[in-house]
Amino acid sequence: MIVIEPSILSADFTRLGEQAHEAEAAGLKAIQIDIMDGRFVPNITFGPGVVQALRSVVTLTLDVHLMIVEPERYLETFAKAGADRLIVHQETCPHLHRTLQAIRDLGVEAGVTINPGTPVSAIEEVFDLIDLVQVMTVNPGFGGQEFLHSQLSKIQRIRAILMREHRKIPIAVDGGIDATTAPLVVEAGATVLIAGSSVYNEYASVKENVNAMLSSIERSL
Repeated sequence: MIVIEPSILSADFTRLGEQAHEAEAAGLKAIQIDIMDGRFVPNITFGPGVVQALRSVVTLTLDVHLMIVEPERYLETFAKAGADRLIVHQETCPHLHRTLQAIRDLGVEAGVTINPGTPVSAIEEVFDLIDLVQVMTVNPGFGGQEFLHSQLSKIQRIRAILMREHRKIPIAVDGGIDATTAPLVVEAGATVLIAGSSVYNEYASVKENVNAMLSSIERSL
């Protein structure tokens, strides 16, 4: 089953609640909230207050992507704010195993993601601790970037490892996902597609954009 998960980084910040409701009304089950600190990535976005505000208005799964240094300092804060899943970057966690265990101890799902320049081998040892593995198909920090086709082989390698080890862990992709690239990542093995500007834009509604993406995937199968 393919899951489309809108990133609110591309939503209208003046009406985040409405935009989250639009995703919910379109039948989607989750949204991703990109937390950026201006240190690990050059941009600064949201904090736990936004997570808490969205938690109060939607029943969607809140997938919180921590693009921040020292994420272990803020895990409890975001969990208490209402996060259902916390995704950390391998690159910011010198003690990745400990950080993922700390997330699980908080009673929320744990995810790990890697940048385009990080090899799959950097996270193989923690597959037993995660509920989702995410591949960045752009360099993190800004929405609307061009998809990096070089990451397709990384998705394929992760799928091969998970199949060999009989692990049913969803593979997510984040960055440059639209009706053109969605079929490519699904063919490579992705099942969760994080999409920002291709879902939230001025050209069509969230539901129309999601349906266009799903149709492109169906046509390619």
